[in-house]
Amino acid sequence: MTNTYYVYILTNARRNVMYVGVTNNLERRIVEHRNGSIPGFTQKYAVHKLVYYEECGNIDDAIAREKQLKGWRRAKKDALVQRANPEWRDLASDW
Repeated sequence: MTNTYYVYILTNARRNVMYVGVTNNLERRIVEHRNGSIPGFTQKYAVHKLVYYEECGNIDDAIAREKQLKGWRRAKKDALVQRANPEWRDLASDW
């Protein structure tokens, strides 16, 4: 049985704040962020818009990638999102 893990990037409506996270259930995690069930950064700054995600085959790779992305400067994260999602649309808008 293979598990899938997701590294994802959220932003707020004005796109001036970004959050990088990891989960094994992307849909559930996005709902948790939007409902405010996860206290902290995303709740405080209304960071609910899914603009990027990628899949990893195991948790170690996902955590390593999350740490890598968190270490990037903002411009590099913006470029990653821009390549994959040029309109910066909410990838979870129809969930």
